[in-house]
Formats: sequence, C-alpha cells, structure tokens
Amino acid sequence: RLPAFAFCEVIAMGKTYRTVQGDMWDSIAYRELGSEAYTDKLMRLNQQYLEIYIFPAGIELQLPEVEQAARPAENLPPWKR
Repeated sequence: RLPAFAFCEVIAMGKTYRTVQGDMWDSIAYRELGSEAYTDKLMRLNQQYLEIYIFPAGIELQLPEVEQAARPAENLPPWKR
C-alpha cells in the first residue's frame, strides 16, 4: 500500500515527454497531443523552457491533459489520420 503523499505526487506529475534534438514547441504539441493548437497549453505548463525555440535532446517536458477528438479516425480525410 502506498502512503497518501506518494499517490498525490504521482498524480501531480502527469505525463511527460523527453525531447530529441531539433524538437520545437509546435511539433511536440502536434505529435504528442494531436494538434499544434495545444502549443500554448504546453508552453504554459513548461514556462522554465520558454527561452528555448529548438530543443536539445533530453529535456523532460510536462504534457497537459487534453480531450481527445470526438470524431473517430475513419471519418477523417487520409492526410489527417
């Protein structure tokens, strides 16, 4: 059984992403969250890295919680699947 403080710590951390050389904010948002429209949420959650435009490898970013698209993939055009 985990102590209560350990459980809260796990919840607070959420999902993370470790950058690879050449990653940019919008490409991370698109690839990991499904749309570049989430770039602002990603940046707000990782304000300590705002001065970085093109990431080096190995930086761990927190990923925001986002709602998944309501449409199933088969209804999307081929270039959006």
